[in-house]
Amino acid sequence: MAATAWPMIGVFDSGVGGLSVHRALVQRLPQADFTYLADQANAPYGVRSGEDIVELTKAGCIRLFERGASLVVLACNTASAIALRRLQQTWLPDYRKDIGRPVNILGIIVPTIEKATGLPWEHEAERRGEMVQALDILGVFATQATVRSRVYEIEIDKRKQDLAVFSEACPELVPLIEGDASVVEIAKAVEGHVQALKTRIGRYPDRVVLGCTHYEIIADIFRAALPAGTPLIQQPAATAEGLALYLERHPEYDVGAGGGRVFLTTGTPGPQNGLVQSFWGAPLAFEAA
Repeated sequence: MAATAWPMIGVFDSGVGGLSVHRALVQRLPQADFTYLADQANAPYGVRSGEDIVELTKAGCIRLFERGASLVVLACNTASAIALRRLQQTWLPDYRKDIGRPVNILGIIVPTIEKATGLPWEHEAERRGEMVQALDILGVFATQATVRSRVYEIEIDKRKQDLAVFSEACPELVPLIEGDASVVEIAKAVEGHVQALKTRIGRYPDRVVLGCTHYEIIADIFRAALPAGTPLIQQPAATAEGLALYLERHPEYDVGAGGGRVFLTTGTPGPQNGLVQSFWGAPLAFEAA
């Protein structure tokens, strides 16, 4: 383990989008120590192959575990959809034995689906055998990889058959956000995706999941493109509450108590762009990972 290690919670994302989740986590657990790692050298993940996403996510988790993390939260829908289950099942058990302490990886899709359905993850809908007429339509805006995985369609259908899910891939939004594009340029792209989803559905969705944590940074732009009052399911708040409940059930995980905050990147260290700093509410500089 690295000499600088100390107990804490690691938060991992391909870039700065996970800061939306990170902000909610530190507000919910202000005494815990956190280290945020952005894999900006390899972003965006949404256009990568499944194997790439698994290996990059594993490498990020190892970096955080070596710095002392007992838990790593994947603040990235793509990593959660593609890599989480595989890492939990096929890699993490042996890694725990190798380092000799309890560690775990958690994602953001489980709490999001619980919030979207109003049902616990363990719930499975009773299969009646007849066609169910969907009463509500949930729109999901996400990366190509998350949409390709169909995780929201599959997992929601298991639990709530009267909620239809339509997903829209938005491949250019992460590069625009990371690249400090203008609000006008981002708004044009968002409006295009909202209208594309509306065309496929035949109407606007009743509710929306911003299925990429980068999109939370531009949530107001999505609100402006959707009909007034369309509920946005907030992944950060759902994830923060889910983590707090998880820690109550699992006191074996040491998350520190000094309120420390460290920001790391595999990309170029230094100040982040204006859009990100505006969202964060303060100047924000990353250190080299």
